[in-house]
Amino acid sequence: MTHKSQTTLPDKISSITGKASAWLTLFMVVVTFVIVVMRYVFDAGLIWLQESVIWMHSVVFMMGAAYTLQQEDHVRVDVFYRTMSARRRAWVDLLGVMIFLLPLCVFLAWKSFDFVAASWGLREASRESGGLPYPLIPLLKTVLLLMPAAVALQGVALLLRSLKTLRQD
Repeated sequence: MTHKSQTTLPDKISSITGKASAWLTLFMVVVTFVIVVMRYVFDAGLIWLQESVIWMHSVVFMMGAAYTLQQEDHVRVDVFYRTMSARRRAWVDLLGVMIFLLPLCVFLAWKSFDFVAASWGLREASRESGGLPYPLIPLLKTVLLLMPAAVALQGVALLLRSLKTLRQD
């Protein structure tokens, strides 16, 4: 039951965020190269540039999660799943989304909300001298809310596809 075709709005959103994450990965590699050259060739460094690599790395993983789910490249025990009929896989996907994925996304968003709100309220900037300025830290922490929303949206698309498969048989 491959879901790689884009048919729904959540699929399109996941595809866009996944491709943006891929480009961000390339940019992260270039920035890392610049940091290494600055440090070892010119004996210089910029704290904000080094911090940006750490934050880019986290954004790549978090915003790439929905795309990974869409492309079925997420972690799953395929020992039984791959040999199941399309109908049984649809049941596994449907129950997995309802029992595990959506509650986890709600929990992550709920637990992250106060943390993100506090960052915005404090006008948080890097603790390091010369680090990332406001509003970059709160913007980056907002990804803690965007990731579960994007994954939940993609989970709903998977749930709807599963229901469609179950109704066809």
